[in-house]
Amino acid sequence: MVDNIAKMLYPIFRSWEVNISKKTSKRVKKLPKKVLVLFEALLVDLAKIGPIQPEWLNYSKLTNHRYHCHLNYSFVAVWEVVDSEIRILEVTYVGSREDAPY
Repeated sequence: MVDNIAKMLYPIFRSWEVNISKKTSKRVKKLPKKVLVLFEALLVDLAKIGPIQPEWLNYSKLTNHRYHCHLNYSFVAVWEVVDSEIRILEVTYVGSREDAPY
């Protein structure tokens, strides 16, 4: 009985693994410091809460497993669920909203 309860509660308290694509890692280095701070805050929220981030500016679901939000007026981040079973996300884009892969 206790094992069953523990198995039911485990997904609730387990955090998400957040990866950053190689291309995105290069883009992060070019972000202004204020935007970098916001991006780091988003990464923390993604790790704690998961892919659904309604508190972030202009958050929306793009497809079944892809999401995006604005970090500020000019910069956006895009991420996708790689594996919902073991809770893995990957940030696939961060940068100018004009170049965003919507």
